[in-house]
Amino acid sequence: MDLSDEILIPAPRDRVYAALNDTDVLKDCIPGCEELERTGENELTAKVVLKVGPVKAKFSGDVTLDPAGAPERFSLSGKGNGGAGGFAKGGADVVLEDRGDETLLRYDAKADIGGKLAQLGNRLVQSTSKKLAAQFFEKFRDRMADYSA
Repeated sequence: MDLSDEILIPAPRDRVYAALNDTDVLKDCIPGCEELERTGENELTAKVVLKVGPVKAKFSGDVTLDPAGAPERFSLSGKGNGGAGGFAKGGADVVLEDRGDETLLRYDAKADIGGKLAQLGNRLVQSTSKKLAAQFFEKFRDRMADYSA
């Protein structure tokens, strides 16, 4: 499954990059996030509860950040296990384009899923993934707008 989009964030690039590395900001913005902890300089662990169609699962996962090229660009990869609900693994490349007081954030993400999630069908999983990504970026944009004010 592939996802890509772009969103204009009302904050300078250095603030956007810093917020994308702030576990408190991320925890507030990630739909269903119950826990998010930094376990190393570029490693995070998370617990997220998600509902995709009839399947509700609590995922425990690890995320590794690759800050090479930051703050203009960075990448991340991760994997999560939702027990009987299935698993997900994937990554994303993020580009932060400096536009003065604003930042254009572009991302390209790829994910593989298995277990019950994979049995739901690609269209349902894809549409739910797009919805969750949109929720994250709306909350993130709103948080950055409040932070900049």
